[in-house]
Amino acid sequence: MKENNTFADVKNKLGFGCMRFPQKADRDVDTDMVCQMVDRFIEAGFNYFDTAHGYIERRSQNAVKTCLTSRHPRSSYLLADKLSNAFFEKQEDIVPLFNLQLEECGVDYFDYYLMHALNGESYKKYVKCRAFETAAQLKAEGKIRHIGISFHDSAQVLRKILSEREEIEFVQLQINYLDWNSESVQSRLCYEVCCEFAKPVIVMEPVKGGNLSQLIPQAQAVFDRLPERKSNASYAMRFAASLENVALVLSGMSDPDQVEDNIQTFSALKPLDDEEKKAVDEVVSILDKTGAIACTGCNYCTEVCPVGMPVPDIFLLMNGRTERSYAEITKKRKASECLQCGKCEKACPQHLPIRRYLGNAAFRLEK
Repeated sequence: MKENNTFADVKNKLGFGCMRFPQKADRDVDTDMVCQMVDRFIEAGFNYFDTAHGYIERRSQNAVKTCLTSRHPRSSYLLADKLSNAFFEKQEDIVPLFNLQLEECGVDYFDYYLMHALNGESYKKYVKCRAFETAAQLKAEGKIRHIGISFHDSAQVLRKILSEREEIEFVQLQINYLDWNSESVQSRLCYEVCCEFAKPVIVMEPVKGGNLSQLIPQAQAVFDRLPERKSNASYAMRFAASLENVALVLSGMSDPDQVEDNIQTFSALKPLDDEEKKAVDEVVSILDKTGAIACTGCNYCTEVCPVGMPVPDIFLLMNGRTERSYAEITKKRKASECLQCGKCEKACPQHLPIRRYLGNAAFRLEK
């Protein structure tokens, strides 16, 4: 594999994902808590932060400015942002959006800039709008240090993109032990394509939107039997971090306890031992049989839904992972009010049949 210095300035293998900042009762970002988390993260020797224009209903970038960039020297952190499909229609839209992102984040340049959530269909739009060429020009101007992509599609599509776009320096992939051999997500196959092209990998969703940190009792019992007990998140994070071509693992941390657990895991990072690998395989076997909806709560579906359907919250309830009632979750929009337009399914990184699941929710919960 060719030497690649794209992540030479990253101090540690753990990155802070800014998509799941804690929120107050009014759904505003709890900036006091985020400041505490950011400070602890940097104090512990970590420096990579990842945001996007649409995260937390377009509040993430401003929170990054409030909690990170206005309070810490520019040399103390690396910041990644993204060009998202939903926020541009033509090439002329890209630079004004990029400048707005710089302003909202409170920086003069991004260390890493990604073409966001690429798949076979959206890639055509990025090519048509000359997004890669525009990013390359911004890089030449010193406003971007490294160009990459985040990707949600088949290994075949990824191979096509990497063979066509020499601008791409790294790839962000969904990798976790549950999706490693998934036929729909294709984590392992996509990872192997990155290795072929000598592109370092950033891991997103290592705990699958929290699904691998809060396990059903049968799966939990497997980890509880291990002689040296670690957190559920630790097993998932170490699985991803131990892959040779992984440069960084992102964690969308939403409270100080998660920050501390990740710091503990990555400060003395150890690969899974044989007994832990066996336990992970057993957990995968159990979870594959549950039939739970594989939603990660990324909210990409809600960003494009014309009626504002609270899809992730409904799926949390169907998976038994929330104490909120259906009436509370669907106060503004019930599952039966889905327009069946399919926009959510085109945006879903997990390739879920969302319309069918919403129909099931309406049948089960609206009697």
